[in-house]
Amino acid sequence: QVQLVESGGGLVQAGGSLRLSCAASGRTFSIYDMGWFRQAPGKERESVAAISASSRRTYYADSVKGRFTISRDNAKNTVYLQMNSLKPEDTALYYCAALESSNWYSNRFIGRYWGQGTQVTVSS
Repeated sequence: QVQLVESGGGLVQAGGSLRLSCAASGRTFSIYDMGWFRQAPGKERESVAAISASSRRTYYADSVKGRFTISRDNAKNTVYLQMNSLKPEDTALYYCAALESSNWYSNRFIGRYWGQGTQVTVSS
């Protein structure tokens, strides 16, 4: 089992940056593909970015391409999401997940273990 704790969220002005971190417990972190998801009020949860266990593959939603960067440090059991040029529409609760299923062709990612989430609010 993997337990995940997100941090790094907060309130930032449009155009600003935040770096989210997701610390994992358990010795099996390195075998999981990892993903970041977000859910805004009244909207469905959506995948934002994903990274394979080896870091060889990454995925970004079209809405964040060129602005967000996902990375991981398996030695530290941590996955990161660097968010630049933030927009008010990025406001959401952001979750990290250890993935149960990753389809890098259809860009469908299903979480198996989830963190509690960290709030990101971008003011205009």
